[in-house]
Amino acid sequence: MPDLFQLILVALGCVNLAAFIMFWTDKRLAQAGRSRQRISERHLLMLAFFGGTPGAYAARSLFRHKTRKQPFVRNLHAIAILQAVALAVGGGWWLGG
Repeated sequence: MPDLFQLILVALGCVNLAAFIMFWTDKRLAQAGRSRQRISERHLLMLAFFGGTPGAYAARSLFRHKTRKQPFVRNLHAIAILQAVALAVGGGWWLGG
């Protein structure tokens, strides 16, 4: 039976893949001019918040998507900073510091 750490890694991998695919899909819909069918910024940010930040940043860079929309970029950066702080605090606690 897999341990908790392995389950967390698999879950994060899935969330990152989902974020990457959603950014790619939204880019394709934007290029096709299908504004009604696009994925909302709220949903993209939610995926990032729940661990998909690396996938979101990779997709932004690769597809050049959502790179100039300042409210979105600012919120994504805030999520990344929050996650980095949480990771540092959690890592310190886990290591017994």
